[in-house]
Amino acid sequence: MEFRLGNGYDVHRFGEGDHVWLCGVKVPHGRSLQGHSDADVGMHALTDAIYGALAEGDIGQHFPPTDPQWKGAESHIFLRHAIKLARDKGYEMMNCDVTLVCERPKVGPHAQAMRRALAEIMDIAMDKVSVKATTSERLGFTGREEGIAALATAALMTQR
Repeated sequence: MEFRLGNGYDVHRFGEGDHVWLCGVKVPHGRSLQGHSDADVGMHALTDAIYGALAEGDIGQHFPPTDPQWKGAESHIFLRHAIKLARDKGYEMMNCDVTLVCERPKVGPHAQAMRRALAEIMDIAMDKVSVKATTSERLGFTGREEGIAALATAALMTQR
């Protein structure tokens, strides 16, 4: 067996809007996250964690923000690409863990739906997906509610 671990990190700032996309779930909020795509910070961090485990760069290398075809794109496209790349190389997702860092919106009421959405996108069992949140104790840009950060870890395995 061969195991691979990868980490991902992403940040998006708040702008005008009435919802945020977090881990594939539309969460009502007084502002939206800004980005070239739908700015799903959690899904972006997880996508980068998979690319990292594969030593395949990052999301910007596969989907450059300078390419207009990705303007407003739904982040499941990126995550599906990363997991397909892993499978094409003979790897399966053992488990993944996403941590969202924000004061608001509150993630807890949506965490199960986020786990379900990520599991469905990657076609894996929900018990292999963890989504949780923390605050930064009102410190830094997340504490001032200027944006949201996300960290993710992905563990991949292959039989070799």
